[in-house]
Amino acid sequence: MNGVTAATCLLVAGLSYYLYGSDVLSVLRVSFADHMPEPGAPRRTPQGVPYADLQHIVNADGLHLFCRYWEPAGPPRALVFVAHGAGEHCGPYDEIAQRLKELSLLVFAHDHVGHGQSEGERMNIKDFQVYIRDSLQHIDLMKSRYPDLPVFIVGHSMGGAISILTACERPADFAGVVLIAPMVQMNPESATPFKVFLAKVLNHMVPSLSLGSIESKWVSRDKKQVEAYDADELNFHGGMRVSFGMQLMGAAARIEREIPSITWPFLLLHGDADKLCDIRGSKMMCEKAASTDKKLKVYEGGYHALHHDLPEVAESVLKEVSGWITERLPATTQQPQQQQEKQQQQEGS
Repeated sequence: MNGVTAATCLLVAGLSYYLYGSDVLSVLRVSFADHMPEPGAPRRTPQGVPYADLQHIVNADGLHLFCRYWEPAGPPRALVFVAHGAGEHCGPYDEIAQRLKELSLLVFAHDHVGHGQSEGERMNIKDFQVYIRDSLQHIDLMKSRYPDLPVFIVGHSMGGAISILTACERPADFAGVVLIAPMVQMNPESATPFKVFLAKVLNHMVPSLSLGSIESKWVSRDKKQVEAYDADELNFHGGMRVSFGMQLMGAAARIEREIPSITWPFLLLHGDADKLCDIRGSKMMCEKAASTDKKLKVYEGGYHALHHDLPEVAESVLKEVSGWITERLPATTQQPQQQQEKQQQQEGS
């Protein structure tokens, strides 16, 4: 998920610190000490599972990142990297991945540092660039195995911000980017100049200060999906740190600078009732990006996780994502059935 809540909570945190001083930290600070394994002991997930038993990569900082792969039975037509949002993990993207897998696309993902079954402090990052660096590492690994296949990215919420900045670093490497309720900009009402200033002060003084957590009721209009989100132990249900909020703000500012130079194809899907990532960011991106292949589809009344919203919305999202990607595949990667149908049509005409 992400960040409209980040700037909103900064004022509350600042006033609390002003009124109660360092005593407030005993209430608001959440400590996530990194427990390094004993020498010679196998590295394990935060849940205690040895990484030797799981698919994973090791990033440039030596941290193990849990990975998932959805491989089609036959030769893949394209690679699709999925970037999940803040506080969640890549498991809930199985429905999207399975739909793409059925179309002979190889889908892959990992839990970002500090998320799900990956190592690192929970939902905290020293630099947002780490998410982008890790994404490129994983993409490069898959490209080395399938050098001739086009590469797409699907990103949601904070994962949308990661996707945008990843594609901006190597615009020629990607055939297209799908963004589901991406974090493009902070809510202007929340990120006022005063609150941004206060955030910088707090980040300098008490970077570990914990802010408000993500309100799950705004994730989906489907109560079963909200209950599943709350019950998922791999999701992070604690508060957002000031330092993490600052990283989100920095990422949003960088995206805003990058948008005018974006030329790669993209599809934006956003609900107009999203209270976690402001839809104005998606509208601004669609309006100002230089790309000639761009589309914004707005879901009336849609909440944040459109792929887990009401059943009809979720199904529409699956169709939009799969259709948009397959329409941009090179003709040489068409499935045999499609090639056969095309040949039959030509012979009959």
